[in-house]
Amino acid sequence: MTGQSRRGRPRSGEQAARRQAALDAALAELVEHGLEGMTMQAVAVRAGSSKESLYTWFGNRHGLLAALIQRQSEQVNAAVTAALEHPAEPRATLAAIAENLLGLLAGDASVALNRAAMASGELSELLLRHGRHTTGPLVEAYLGRLATEGSLRIDDPAEAFRLLYGLTVRDVQIRVLLGERPPSAEDVRADARTAVDRFLALTGAGAGGGQ
Repeated sequence: MTGQSRRGRPRSGEQAARRQAALDAALAELVEHGLEGMTMQAVAVRAGSSKESLYTWFGNRHGLLAALIQRQSEQVNAAVTAALEHPAEPRATLAAIAENLLGLLAGDASVALNRAAMASGELSELLLRHGRHTTGPLVEAYLGRLATEGSLRIDDPAEAFRLLYGLTVRDVQIRVLLGERPPSAEDVRADARTAVDRFLALTGAGAGGGQ
C-alpha cells in the first residue's frame, strides 16, 4: 500500500504544505504584532498546527524567522529572474524589475522582516546574503549584456545597478520602516517607470536608448 495510513505520518507533500502554512501564519503574526508578539504558540494556533511541529521544522523562533527571510528572498529572486527571461524591450524589463523591487521593499512583509532582522546580526547577514547580494548580481549581469549590445553606456554594471536601485527605492523604504504608509500599487508602478526613465536618460546609448 502506497502512502501513509490515516493514523500514520503525513505524506511528504502534506508535510510541505503544512510547513508553508506555518510560514504564512508566522509572517501574518510578524506583520500584525511585530517581533515581540510573534510567539511559537501564536503561530501554531494560527496555522492549525502544534508547537512541536514548528520546533521540528524550524528548531526555534530564530530558525522560523530565518526560513521566512529565505522564502521571501527566493520569491523576489524568482520574480526578477522571470522578468529577465521574459522577452521584452530593455525599458519594459527594467521597469518590471524596478516595480518588483520597490513593491517588495516597501511592502508589509519586507518591512516586518527588516525590522526583525535589525534585532539580530545573523538574521541581518542572512537577509543581505539571500536578498541584495543575490538579486544584485542577477540584474548586474543583465545590465552588462545591455552594455555589450550597445543599449547602455556604462563601464561598471555593479555601479549601474546601484544607480538604478537608488533611483527606484530612494528614501521610500526607510520612511515606511519608520511608520509612513506604504505606496499604493499604482504609485509603485508609476515610480518604477519614472526611475527607469531617469536611469535610461543617464545611461541610454543616444536618444531613445533602451527603447
